[in-house]
Amino acid sequence: MDHYDSQQTNDYMQPEEDWDRDLLLDPAWEKQQRKTFTAWCNSHLRKAGTQIENIEEDFRDGLKLMLLLEVISGERLAKPERGKMRVHKISNVNKALDFIASKGVKLVSIGAEEIVDGNVKMTLGMIWTIILRFAIQDISVEETSAKEGLLLWCQRKTAPYKNVNIQNFHISWKDGLGFCALIHRHRPELIDYGKLRKDDPLTNLNTAFDVAEKYLDIPKMLDAEDIVGTARPDEKAIMTYVSSFYHAFSGAQKAETAANRICKVLAVNQENEQLMEDYEKLASDLLEWIRRTIPWLENRVPENTMHAMQQKLEDFRDYRRLHKPPKVQEKCQLEINFNTLQTKLRLSNRPAFMPSEGRMVSDINNAWGCLEQVEKGYEEWLLNEIRRLERLDHLAEKFRQKASIHEAWTDGKEAMLRQKDYETATLSEIKALLKKHEAFESDLAAHQDRVEQIAAIAQELNELDYYDSPSVNARCQKICDQWDNLGALTQKRREALERTEKLLETIDQLYLEYAKRAAPFNNWMEGAMEDLQDTFIVHTIEEIQGLTTAHEQFKATLPDADKERLAILGIHNEVSKIVQTYHVNMAGTNPYTTITPQEINGKWDHVRQLVPRRDQALTEEHARQQHNERLRKQFGAQANVIGPWIQTKMEEIGRISIEMHGTLEDQLSHLRQYEKSIVNYKPKIDQLEGDHQLIQEALIFDNKHTNYTMEHIRVGWEQLLTTIARTINEVENQILTRDAKGISQEQMNEFRASFNHFDRDHSGTLGPEEFKACLISLGYDIGNDPQGEAEFARIMSIVDPNRLGVVTFQAFIDFMSRETADTDTADQVMASFKILAGDKNYITMEELRRELPPDQAEYCIARMAPYTGPDSVPGALDYMSFSTALYGESDL
Repeated sequence: MDHYDSQQTNDYMQPEEDWDRDLLLDPAWEKQQRKTFTAWCNSHLRKAGTQIENIEEDFRDGLKLMLLLEVISGERLAKPERGKMRVHKISNVNKALDFIASKGVKLVSIGAEEIVDGNVKMTLGMIWTIILRFAIQDISVEETSAKEGLLLWCQRKTAPYKNVNIQNFHISWKDGLGFCALIHRHRPELIDYGKLRKDDPLTNLNTAFDVAEKYLDIPKMLDAEDIVGTARPDEKAIMTYVSSFYHAFSGAQKAETAANRICKVLAVNQENEQLMEDYEKLASDLLEWIRRTIPWLENRVPENTMHAMQQKLEDFRDYRRLHKPPKVQEKCQLEINFNTLQTKLRLSNRPAFMPSEGRMVSDINNAWGCLEQVEKGYEEWLLNEIRRLERLDHLAEKFRQKASIHEAWTDGKEAMLRQKDYETATLSEIKALLKKHEAFESDLAAHQDRVEQIAAIAQELNELDYYDSPSVNARCQKICDQWDNLGALTQKRREALERTEKLLETIDQLYLEYAKRAAPFNNWMEGAMEDLQDTFIVHTIEEIQGLTTAHEQFKATLPDADKERLAILGIHNEVSKIVQTYHVNMAGTNPYTTITPQEINGKWDHVRQLVPRRDQALTEEHARQQHNERLRKQFGAQANVIGPWIQTKMEEIGRISIEMHGTLEDQLSHLRQYEKSIVNYKPKIDQLEGDHQLIQEALIFDNKHTNYTMEHIRVGWEQLLTTIARTINEVENQILTRDAKGISQEQMNEFRASFNHFDRDHSGTLGPEEFKACLISLGYDIGNDPQGEAEFARIMSIVDPNRLGVVTFQAFIDFMSRETADTDTADQVMASFKILAGDKNYITMEELRRELPPDQAEYCIARMAPYTGPDSVPGALDYMSFSTALYGESDL
């Protein structure tokens, strides 16, 4: 890397003159370095909540490069430029390069322009420089450092292992046994080294890489195939990977224990393990219920009938009323148990409880959120399906009515149009036939709208996926085909009559006028009857009032229609008079139309009968809509009171949790009384549920009198119950901490006053800067120098082990009580062990049975069984084995 590697004089920076040439000749090296350097960068960037995908692209703007340097150095760099222009990117990269140079690294031929341009070789060289400086330089083993120190460490750790001979950072690692030996040396339980074979490098490498990633938090930086398939693996990639193992193993912690705490530790261990088992079972049961419930809610198979869909809605209401509320209580209890367990573990200086994979509180909350999301979607789907089926039933009935009317009208029309009566008719008869045909064409045109309406309704039924669409389509197609045939037959008959018309003379104009006036009047009556019998669906008072107004307008036209009816009947009477007067051989029938005065009078009487029925139907619907409006107002009045009440109670609980006064027992008593007052409010919620059920049963889908829905009220009520229960649990945990640590009430008040003073936003938690200021105010010497930052980082790891970025009051008092405690020091623990062990420096199982109560002695022996003592005394434990058996290796 002679043209862009750092040229330090330190012995860990060995110049490699042929690095660039080798990279160009062997692409496998570049591939290995890309993967390794990317993984190494991501292992640090993930601490800042980000990562990179393409090493030469993602560092081009300099932002993630500066972030990487801040993470691995623990120092703050200059503020980056946020612009997108090239000059901004170059500025950011220069800031990063200047920071590297400030650490004593001399950069040769590495410029910001090459990094911004995405030069692969320059980017890899720069990352290698960072790895050397921050991951390898500080390695020191027996007066050797950097590369030589790391190599010596590997040789010392792998010396006892067969077939392992580490001489370099390339071919010595190809068979994978070196990686496996390092892991086995420090964590023998993770790898069965005796089953490994030197002639199976792929298995060895994959085993080491998978175990390191799963158990040691070392990301997989290389592929086994790349190492085996390369004559000489890339030295820098191997060195980077091995340095991760060095840092992972060199920072192992050591735990201390004391013999005078054995009984208490065992009892707490047994109780905590039972709590863990209870949590796991409750979490498993709740997740299983959610897993079984979600598919039921996701089943969106529609039903064909309104009754079936209403049954689905009723089943959903039963789920909401009967099945879900107990699970809400279980979820709340699960969170309370989890918080109590974590508090007890902290008080026992034990690691935080980590539930099984997929059973974290966050996992349960996520699953619960998915359940409520699916539940909301299922309810919306049910209501939409009911609306759709209601609309389909209405359209299907309307289709049947119109089709029946049309089929009744077309009955016999084809036979009539196929008649050839004009061939033997007299002149007057031909004239009559022609006029009659003209009247039929007028009638045919008047029916065109009905045919189009039938086709439109059938199309809408198809679009809405009506279950009986095949029969509807068949009937519609038959009507359309018949209509087309009627048109063709009508045209053919007209042509025949027009050919014969030249031989015919005049016809009685009275019959023609009668036919022309009777046909549209008859169509009007048929349309009026159809409209008066048409079903209607409304949802508001305004809609029914609109229908009522239209009906009143229709009734206002009846006098004019009656005049038209009398006029038409007058024409018929005039024809009869002429026939009687002049003895015309007309047989008393009108050749132009089949509409008789009796038919007109019959339909007119039917129309007059339908009008009051329509009045009654509209009146009944108007009363139903008034009832629905009362239900809306009743629900809205209650919801507008309950919704703000819940919000107010939530705010009051938030203030109580921050501004508590008196002793913790007084606060707990006050909170429980507050909880009781909230529970006593439940009947009003139930009453609102009853009103909501009445609204749903009445198929009311909107309510302009309130912005609150029942779902909003339910969610707010559940959050209120959960919040008061959680607040009570926090006070109970504070009491546990106070009693366990011997903290006085005055100290608790002082801790609360300091905490509240720096809790500027009254959120109940402190951010890192607020917590730091609080510690300084209490006398802690935490400066802005590296030593002060390191001390603050140590304290944050205690109060915020999950790295959530906030410090709760419970964690704060745990820390303060832990800092002020003067028992269980390392010297006391060692002294206690020596008292029991004596000069022999170990404890036998028999001594444990003699010194401890029988049940706790057996439990302790069962915990210590996997650990072996000195070879000379089988069945005994030295100090480290004894500590490991009681507390586990993660505490050591």
